[in-house]
Amino acid sequence: MHSCIFVGNPMDLNDIALFVHVVRAGSFAEAGRRLGMPPSTASRRVQSLEAALGTRLMQRTTRRLALTDAGRNFFAESADRIDALMRAAGQVAEDANDIAGRVRVAVPADFFEWFPADALAQFAAANPRVRFEFELNDARVDLLGEGIDVALRGGDQDPSLFARKLGTSSAILVASPDYLARRGRPAELRDLAKHDCITSPSRGGPRSTWRLGARGRAMASVEVDGPFQANTSSAQLAGAMAGMGIALLPAALTVPLVESGRLRRVLPEFSSGVIGVHLVYHSRRQLPRAVSAFIEFAASTITELGLIPPERAPSRHRKRAGMAAK
Repeated sequence: MHSCIFVGNPMDLNDIALFVHVVRAGSFAEAGRRLGMPPSTASRRVQSLEAALGTRLMQRTTRRLALTDAGRNFFAESADRIDALMRAAGQVAEDANDIAGRVRVAVPADFFEWFPADALAQFAAANPRVRFEFELNDARVDLLGEGIDVALRGGDQDPSLFARKLGTSSAILVASPDYLARRGRPAELRDLAKHDCITSPSRGGPRSTWRLGARGRAMASVEVDGPFQANTSSAQLAGAMAGMGIALLPAALTVPLVESGRLRRVLPEFSSGVIGVHLVYHSRRQLPRAVSAFIEFAASTITELGLIPPERAPSRHRKRAGMAAK
C-alpha cells in the first residue's frame, strides 16, 4: 500500500487517486463502473480520505456530487500530480517489459579469448536498445559498490547474491614446447620448485604457493617462483606461450592450445581443485529485462558450445548430504 504524509495525517495515495477519478466521473457509481469497484467501496474510501484531511471534500446528494471549497482546492492541487505519477508508473512498467538499457558485466580478463565475441554481436544486433559495459578484471568486484548487474565467478559464492551454475572449472599446468626443450619436464610435483613458474604477484614475498592434487591423492602444496608474474590469466598465458615458464591456468583457456600443440601439459595427472563456475547477480525478482535476457544468452551460449565443462553428476552419497543440508 502506498501512503503519504500531509500535515501529520497519513493518507493513502490510492485514495487520493480515487477522489480524482470520482470528481472526473461525476458520481461514485460511474467511478466505480470505470474502476471495477462497488460504489459503496469508493464512497467509504473517500470518507477515509476526508477523515485523514479533517475536512469534507464533497457534498453528496441523490443526483450529483458537489465539491466543497476545500474539495475544489484539493482537486486542483492533486489532479495534475496524480496524473504525473500515473504516467511515471506507466513508463516504468513499459521500460521493465522492454529489453533496453545498460547491462554492466564483470568477467575475467581473458573472457573474450574463449567466449565468442561474434555470439555477443548477434545478441546485440537482436537487441539494439541494450548497451553493454564489460569490466574485464580477474579481481573479484563488489557488485553493489561498483554498479555491476551480473558477474562470472568461480569458487565459493557470496550468500547475499543469487547464482546460476554453469559448470565446473579447474586449472592445469602448461608450458611451451620451447621451454620444455630447454629446461626439461618436471617428473614430480616437488620438481616445480626448480623450474621457472609464471604466477600472480605475491604480497607475501617472491614465491607463490600452488595447491595441486591428482586422482586418489590428497591435495599438496608446492612453493614456486619465476622471472615473470602477472595479475591476469591472459597475461600469464602470453608468458607461457613465449616460453617464459610453467603456468597454472584454467583448462577452458588452455585446452584448445594444448590440442593444437602450441602448449604442452606438464604433470598431466595434477590439477587444481574443481570449482563451480556461476553467473551471480543481485536478485531473481524484478531484474531488468535486459539483464535477465543477457543472463539467459550467456548461460545458453556457454552450455551449448561446451565452453565450461558441465558439473559431474553427484554420487548418491553426495545427493543425500545435499538433501540433509537443506
